[in-house]
Amino acid sequence: MFEGRRLILFLVFVSIGLVFIGKLFYLQLLDDTYEKAADNNAIRKIIQVPFRGEVYDRKGKLIVYNTPVYDVYITPRKAVVQDTNRFCKLFGVTRGYFDTVTKQARAYSRVKPSLFLKHLTKEDFARIQDAMVDYPGFSITTTAFRTYQSIAFSNALGYVAEINPNSLKDQRDDYYRQGDYVGISGIESYYEDVLRGQRGVKYRMVNSNGVEKGDYKKGKLDVNPVAGKNLYTSIDIRLQEYADSLMMHKVGSVVAIEPSTGEILTMVSAPSYDPSLLAGRNFSKYYQKLALDPLKPLINRPPSAYYRPGSTFKLVQALVGQQLGILSAGSVFGHAGAPVKCHAHNTSHNDLHNAIQWSCNPYFYHAFRKILYDGTTGNTFERSAQGLQRWSELVANFGFGRKLGVDVSNEKKGNLPTVDYYNKVYKGENTWKFSNIYSLSIGEGELVVSPLKMANFAAIIANRGWYIPPHLVKGVGEKRTMDPFYRNPVSVGVDAKYFPVVIQGMQDAVLHGTVGADGRIPDITMCGKTGTSQNKKGKDHSIFIAFAPKDNPKIAIAVFVENAGFGGFAAAPIASLIIEKYLKGRVDRKDVETKFMNMSYLANVTYNRPVKKVTSDSLRK
Repeated sequence: MFEGRRLILFLVFVSIGLVFIGKLFYLQLLDDTYEKAADNNAIRKIIQVPFRGEVYDRKGKLIVYNTPVYDVYITPRKAVVQDTNRFCKLFGVTRGYFDTVTKQARAYSRVKPSLFLKHLTKEDFARIQDAMVDYPGFSITTTAFRTYQSIAFSNALGYVAEINPNSLKDQRDDYYRQGDYVGISGIESYYEDVLRGQRGVKYRMVNSNGVEKGDYKKGKLDVNPVAGKNLYTSIDIRLQEYADSLMMHKVGSVVAIEPSTGEILTMVSAPSYDPSLLAGRNFSKYYQKLALDPLKPLINRPPSAYYRPGSTFKLVQALVGQQLGILSAGSVFGHAGAPVKCHAHNTSHNDLHNAIQWSCNPYFYHAFRKILYDGTTGNTFERSAQGLQRWSELVANFGFGRKLGVDVSNEKKGNLPTVDYYNKVYKGENTWKFSNIYSLSIGEGELVVSPLKMANFAAIIANRGWYIPPHLVKGVGEKRTMDPFYRNPVSVGVDAKYFPVVIQGMQDAVLHGTVGADGRIPDITMCGKTGTSQNKKGKDHSIFIAFAPKDNPKIAIAVFVENAGFGGFAAAPIASLIIEKYLKGRVDRKDVETKFMNMSYLANVTYNRPVKKVTSDSLRK
């Protein structure tokens, strides 16, 4: 018994001894962790930043590329500067700059590199390269800043800027370092993960004085950087530049879409800015100037600006009413009993086509009332709620009140009033009815849309009931890959047979309706609808949506010009010129082109105006 216990104890001690011997063998002969840790004292790790992916237009024209520059980084724990004045003179910085940046670097991390000086030119680099050996703790990384072939695509493209501390702290994959650049807005932000590429790293042996002695382990541990993937956009940069020139001296948006593909041909936000000025050392100064500009040039208006659609929304009422079986091409309504005014036109046979051609407010007042009340039961409050419920469900199919999913970073949903919305506004059920919300009939009231949504709506009509989600990028990388989301058609739930009367009404609105002479293209059949978005402060906003040609449409467009008045005389001519330019490759109406290139509506613009509801009561006045 006692001998057995001795044997057990002996085996336990032997086992422990074997474990220790095995561990020592592993550490000394197999594990090189400590060897590498020691080697790191004489190894310099150099991060190689890849070139950002380039951006091309739909015809293969280069829009954005990279210009190589050099950034200086500081690692505070290793940094030694014996003669600060000499250092500052060499690098062209002040003593105050040196003290501030080194202090910020120490606050960020004493062991991680921080950006000390950015965007040195080739000449600057050649001047300081030999002197770098005298300043351990300072290293140079090759990088690049964005260079632009055209400034017309700025807002949709977006810009890159130094990553802010919060984003640096919250990053998921620990990819970025302080001083790195990231996409801030537009497609630069949306496609950041593919544009940024993959970092490389080189290991260099250095002596005690910091002088490089060659590659570490013959470069076997080095990782080459992989450049970011290129973006091939759907933008026609020449059309973009033309549309941009037409929107000079104006505030507003232009969005043009190829209906069959959902590809965005042009997306203009006015006023805009020069993106090259945000790419260099003067970023902070120029950004502050843009941010304080009351015209807000940094905003990408097409997917994010809020407007009431005005009379362009009457086309939605016409389609929804027909789909519900409440309206038909032969439905006739007069002006009697309507609290809204109308344009002067022949009302002897005021059918759906005539109402669209002349944008008849009383017609759509009565049509919307019929849509809400027909086929519903109960009192007027209950019937209004039932009717609005089925109406809003159909209208939402067109993309109103939700995001379309465009590939930019600032798309807004807008507002499509629903039963729940009005229950909150009026504080309970059975507290509102048609007379409280009839302004929706003509695209006013609480209804809010973006120019992008209205361009997509024009594409829906051009396609007779479907759309492909609008997008700016049609291919990524050499294989031109693309998200399947931007290939699949979306039905809006309205039968194709209900579109012809709407389209014919739009054609006649252009030829001899609400569109002025400047908005007509003699040899192109354009179908369009004017809109005037009511504005409580200043002149109304001018809106026009259209597509062309009538058969097999190639372009759908929405133009919004703030404080420019009636849609037929401001937005419509601009849209017609862009359509003519795209379909013909030239503009023959030089007098109209010159007129609107020089036209300015800036004197009418009211700054910082709040968005106010245009109520049914205000429409009575």
